[in-house]
Amino acid sequence: MQSLWMVAASLLFACMGVCVKLGSAQFAAAELVFWRGFIATLIIGSYVLLRRRSLATPHARTHVVRGLSGFVSLVMFFYAISMIPLAAAVTLNYTSPLFLALLLMLWLKEPVRRGFYGTLAAGFVGVILLLQPTLARDQWLGALFGLGSGIISSIAYFNVRRLGELGEPEWRTVFYFSAMSALGGLPWLLLANPFHAIDLRGGLLLLGVGGFGALAQLCMTAAYKRGKTLVSASLAYSTVVFSSAFGILLWDESLPWSGWLGVALIVASGVLATALSGRTNTQAVTD
Repeated sequence: MQSLWMVAASLLFACMGVCVKLGSAQFAAAELVFWRGFIATLIIGSYVLLRRRSLATPHARTHVVRGLSGFVSLVMFFYAISMIPLAAAVTLNYTSPLFLALLLMLWLKEPVRRGFYGTLAAGFVGVILLLQPTLARDQWLGALFGLGSGIISSIAYFNVRRLGELGEPEWRTVFYFSAMSALGGLPWLLLANPFHAIDLRGGLLLLGVGGFGALAQLCMTAAYKRGKTLVSASLAYSTVVFSSAFGILLWDESLPWSGWLGVALIVASGVLATALSGRTNTQAVTD
């Protein structure tokens, strides 16, 4: 059952990516982030009201750091999706476990297990193969956004790990992240020139961005609660597979063999880095 929940979450995240890519022709990335956060806030907020949960928290500072890093990462990720092939953008975003492993080692001085450095090296070789010569010169800005989203996501992972250790429930972490994403994207929504009116197609895409993202987080939370963290973290990389399939089917996107080798190295290294770092649940992190 754990596997089904995680695969469902990965498919839903890939569907969100499709809606972001389609919606980027009509809306700025920060606007899409607003709707992503706003719809998720409504869904989680409804749960809070119905279950009469409390949003009071003694860990506001950690929530703010997690929310800000998650917002910036999400904006960069959405920009990357709009500028480069979907598979490449998603894969670069999923370099976050590699940077998290570095963060845990350098900041918390966690012990390094055998094979750790080799795993990181293989992952970064994968990044090089994916970036060059896979992407054209005019796609490098999108690639930098994608890689930046992975780097900053590691800070979000780090703070979600900390919130978990402090006993914060996942729904509260997701709520504050979603609310801060909506607040962060609101100025772009209000100051858009010209103002982007929402027609039927745009409304459905925005609903897809927010709805698919929120449902994916709920499925992912269920997966982590019902099984081993490593299994769920490994299956999360099926998002890359689904995104690659969508990119090929909808936009005829294709990568050279070196690009696919880079994707494979990043995925394998991310799974191994997860195992070697021995980190705790991070189910509330994924964008």
